[in-house]
Amino acid sequence: MNSADAALSRWTGEDMQKRVARRYAAERRFRFFGFAAVALSVAFLAFLLTNMAWKGLGGFSQTEARVVIDFPKSNLILDPATLRGPQAEETLATAGLDGVLEQAGIAQFGEGGGAMFGGASARALGEQLIADPDLLGRKAELWLPVSSKADVAAKGDGDPAVEKLIAKAETKRVFNPGFLTASDATDPSEVGVWGALKGSFLTILVTMALAFPIGVLAALYLEEFATRNRWTDIIEVSINNLAAVPSIIFGLLGLAVFLNFMHLPRSAPLVGGLTLALMTMPVIVIAGRNAIKSVPPSIRDAALGVGASKMQVVFHHVLPLALPGILTGTIIGMARALGETAPLLMIGMRAFIASPPQGISEPSSVLPVQIFLWSDEVDRGFVEKTSAAIIVLLIFMLLMNGLAIYLRNKFERRW
Repeated sequence: MNSADAALSRWTGEDMQKRVARRYAAERRFRFFGFAAVALSVAFLAFLLTNMAWKGLGGFSQTEARVVIDFPKSNLILDPATLRGPQAEETLATAGLDGVLEQAGIAQFGEGGGAMFGGASARALGEQLIADPDLLGRKAELWLPVSSKADVAAKGDGDPAVEKLIAKAETKRVFNPGFLTASDATDPSEVGVWGALKGSFLTILVTMALAFPIGVLAALYLEEFATRNRWTDIIEVSINNLAAVPSIIFGLLGLAVFLNFMHLPRSAPLVGGLTLALMTMPVIVIAGRNAIKSVPPSIRDAALGVGASKMQVVFHHVLPLALPGILTGTIIGMARALGETAPLLMIGMRAFIASPPQGISEPSSVLPVQIFLWSDEVDRGFVEKTSAAIIVLLIFMLLMNGLAIYLRNKFERRW
């Protein structure tokens, strides 16, 4: 056997087995690190969701206490007939229900018992009086939501003095529908997310209505119609740079253009949607161009070969095939826009809004800003409300993304 045969024998024998073993070992290491990366991501996500659920689920419930109110002996001077008319709510607003509850709390729980009830208690008492005006003529036992301090104490994290009052009361935990139907308030027991949720929905509608069609048309023009020259290169570079610009810069742009120059209504979903559309549009353009590039050239050639015009090729063949990829980019852009806070703070959407907006031009708040404002409150009752609002925001994002994914799969084409 000559030297060449000996080298080949050694190469195909022991050395080859070592190389194969090293390849298999490298593959096992890669699979291990890949699995570890996925497991670590899932662990962080599970920790986040568990932490939010642990802190936030209490925000969807409230503590109610049984209270005895002797209406004939109270300072409440009301005619039951006035509570059967259309002005019942306005009448109760000035009737002094807070004083009645404070008097009943002191009588039932002793000194400091007035702290057991707050604004939500007065509102619930007013609703029960409207439902049954005859309560004004007798002594009644009612279940009413307690104040924010008492609610925190009932959940084991409050003032020891208030906890002693709670220990004397007969209480129960019930679902709090007001958190989903009310708007912002100064009392944690009265706050709700409906106003901010509606504002977020209107803002996203404006963003989608502007960013999606303009972004798709821009991507189609740059990829299918525009000639390759220095100007289109400058535009492409500018779009890529805009996609990486910090979001607060778009807030400054919205403040300068839409508020100071165009004098559009401040804190309105219209201005918020315009600002977020500027931020989202570059992402949609980039994703749209990549999706259009992925359409095989044979599709264009076949359509042109049977006599289709350039416009028909683009809108009848290229766009439907690229639409799933475009929707994927749109999902990413909308998810980013839905969670943005900084640009909306710059255009004034941090105002105290006590009622839901009735249109895109009325003052409003959005869920991310509402969460930011509640997290800055000193009242401990806002802690679980903030976590509960985060849960609502996550569910809202999942629903919006789920709808977008459904539409993407519906329009998906395979070739």
